[in-house]
Amino acid sequence: MLFLYNLLTYVAMGALKIIALFSPKIKLFVNGRKPVFEILKQKISPNDKVIWFHAASLGEFEQGLPVMERIRERHPQHKILLTFFSPSGYEVRKNTPAADVVVYLPMDTKANAERFMELAHPDMVFFIKYEFWPNYLNAVRKRNTEAYLISGLFREKQVFFKWYGGFYREALKAFRHFFVQYENSKQLLHNIGFTNVTVSGDTRYDRVSKILERNNSLPFIEQFINGKTSLVFGSSWPKGEAMFTGFINKSEDIKCIIAPHTVGESHIAELKSSITKKTVLFSEMEGKDLLAYDVFIVDTIGILGKIYSYADAAYVGGGFGSAGLHNILEPAAFGVPIVIGPNHERFPEAVALVNLGGCLVVHNREEMENTLTKLAYDAAYRAECGHIAGTFVHMNRGAVDTIMNKIAQ
Repeated sequence: MLFLYNLLTYVAMGALKIIALFSPKIKLFVNGRKPVFEILKQKISPNDKVIWFHAASLGEFEQGLPVMERIRERHPQHKILLTFFSPSGYEVRKNTPAADVVVYLPMDTKANAERFMELAHPDMVFFIKYEFWPNYLNAVRKRNTEAYLISGLFREKQVFFKWYGGFYREALKAFRHFFVQYENSKQLLHNIGFTNVTVSGDTRYDRVSKILERNNSLPFIEQFINGKTSLVFGSSWPKGEAMFTGFINKSEDIKCIIAPHTVGESHIAELKSSITKKTVLFSEMEGKDLLAYDVFIVDTIGILGKIYSYADAAYVGGGFGSAGLHNILEPAAFGVPIVIGPNHERFPEAVALVNLGGCLVVHNREEMENTLTKLAYDAAYRAECGHIAGTFVHMNRGAVDTIMNKIAQ
């Protein structure tokens, strides 16, 4: 099976090169990997001490970041190497100060894995959530490198638990310890013979809790809101936007902030044209009296987390399509009630918060408008839902301490 896996990997590499001719994102995926080994040669010397973190994309980076920061405190003499699989992670966080070297992870071939490990020669390795690359894990194990999985998430349908998944199960032996989010993941690993497992929880709760300690002020948002009730629509996609713009157009005496997932000019123009309220864009706000506007469209990235601190209620996108629900824990950390679409079953934190009542699910335009109206104009209901959301995040902290204490043993 490993032979077949390797064969398919090479086929995929060839196919991606062809697709890259037509897809800007795949072009980044392919071209971004070309200089990796040269970068490692330049930035990591044979005498350097290195700790390697690998994340699939941006969400996994956020999960790994609090551990990365604590590891840097504990091992200040080490260089932190951070790798990404996806452009949506690398392109956003390639300049993060949390790491000394940030690169794409070369495709999972035996040759790439062995060369990568030779150049990086890490003393410790941290894979985040569900990144399992057999050739890399085998190379890690071959060098007897200390390796951990953090915020791990296992499901019964994964290949590890199938009769034909022996080569994947063998690769898991590279991990010294598994830190998983839930008891069912621990049980699945126990079923295939792995007892070196701790249910530590999700490190994202620690991560989002820390945003409460930073300076979240945005003077232009304060000027725009001017003390009125404010609703934030974060990481929105067109399907969701088509459902909430009707509410915005009917609303009275509230301020609405929209931070779309896609900030391309054509999409922003289309979104703005669907709104009848007086609307201003982030890119055009200079010199304008923001008090005079009802809707603020954030046509940039990187400030949504701070904007949530000004929200009285928030809609978080991704729940009406197949791309995946975006981060609900950021607004929840601020004690903000949340509205999402129905496609959230793959996100345990959303399922839990929906069951508690801090996150509200809507299925269509009518439900969207009714729910947003209640949140906008019923302060007591809004406060109750927001309190549930904030308490939920607070009560689920502690994963990072669990991980660090175990590693130190």
